[in-house]
Amino acid sequence: MTDAVSQKSGIACLLFLIFLSPLGIHRMYVGKVGTGILYLLTLGGFGIWWLVDLILLCVGSFTDSNGAKVKLSN
Repeated sequence: MTDAVSQKSGIACLLFLIFLSPLGIHRMYVGKVGTGILYLLTLGGFGIWWLVDLILLCVGSFTDSNGAKVKLSN
């Protein structure tokens, strides 16, 4: 487990999640292309993955492809 903080913007990731959630853009933005495509094919895991990703992002546990945490604030 790492304490590294991602260089990706948490606010941008949150906006992608809220407004483009069925497309999986927020996952592709942080480098998780494979799960982003799967997200796209299942329309956000039928809504379940969307909720899980929203909670993870809000509590600071959502990570990028390198395992660094995507933070909403500095």
